[in-house]
Formats: sequence, C-alpha cells, structure tokens
Amino acid sequence: MKIKILKKITYSACSLLVLLTMRPVFAQNYNFITNSGLGTAANTAGYDTGATTSVESLVGSVIMALLSFVGVIFLGLVIYGAIIWMTAEGNDEKVKKAKSILTDSIIGLVITLSAYAITFFLINFFWG
Repeated sequence: MKIKILKKITYSACSLLVLLTMRPVFAQNYNFITNSGLGTAANTAGYDTGATTSVESLVGSVIMALLSFVGVIFLGLVIYGAIIWMTAEGNDEKVKKAKSILTDSIIGLVITLSAYAITFFLINFFWG
C-alpha cells in the first residue's frame, strides 16, 4: 500500500517537474482581433480593446495551460489503459491493471477539475 502511494507521489513530482520546465509552443502568430476586423467593430460599439497584461490575466493563462496539460495526460493515460486492455488476451492481471489505470486517471481528472471549480467559485464569490 505504501509503495503504491509512493509511486503516485513520484509520478506527480515527475509530472510537475516536466510541467514547470515546458514552454508553450505557438504554431502561428495570428491575431484574430486585428485580422478579422473584430477590434474595429468593438471600438465602434464602444468596448475597450486594450491589451490586458495584468497579473490576473497571466495567472489565468498559466492555469489554462496547466489544465490543458492535465487533459493531455488524461488522454494519454486513457489510450494507454485501453491498449493494455485490448492486448490483454484474456489475462486477468492485465485487465485489472488496465481498469486500475483508467479508474485512477478518471479520479485524477475529477479531482483536478473539482479543485479548479472550487477555486473559481471562491475567487468569484469573495473577490468577483
């Protein structure tokens, strides 16, 4: 039991290390607001189209990047668990392992999204 918890802590620490050392990669430098005329329409309608470079905007961008990374990890674990299950060939241990991977990944996703939802609610309730 302790080894299983230690493995999860190790996986979490490695994932965090990878996450902190990654940089976002942008495929194109396309500004939708200026290229589509949306900025002009917003100015005509009286909306402020100034760039937001506040701390809140930066934190929001980081959180969205983290949640995107969690989604990619979840997708990878689901595909890995499904491959193990499909290649089990009737081996009960492999099926059990695949079910465990799928269950643990779903639980991890639910915990992550629940933490985000609770944080979002509390921030909007107290400071919004």
